[in-house]
Amino acid sequence: MSIRRRIVARGRVQGVFFRDTTRRRAESLGVSGWARNCTDGSVEVVAEGEPTAVEQLVEFVRRGPGRAEVSDVDVSDEEPEGLSGFRTR
Repeated sequence: MSIRRRIVARGRVQGVFFRDTTRRRAESLGVSGWARNCTDGSVEVVAEGEPTAVEQLVEFVRRGPGRAEVSDVDVSDEEPEGLSGFRTR
């Protein structure tokens, strides 16, 4: 069974390797989806996969990589689309 979460992280999340670090973490967890920078300075992540792995990625996004300063995170449930692989946009 797969689940899908849309995650939006705000704070100092651009220019700190947030998307690439999220991609590497997702790949290690077997989670599919994508991460992109948004014009408002946030980072948006879509994650699909096994529930435990997706929730681990959500927790990673809440903390962010070393140089990030995550101040707020919104998480919403969506219907899985059957994505494969994880990429940055």
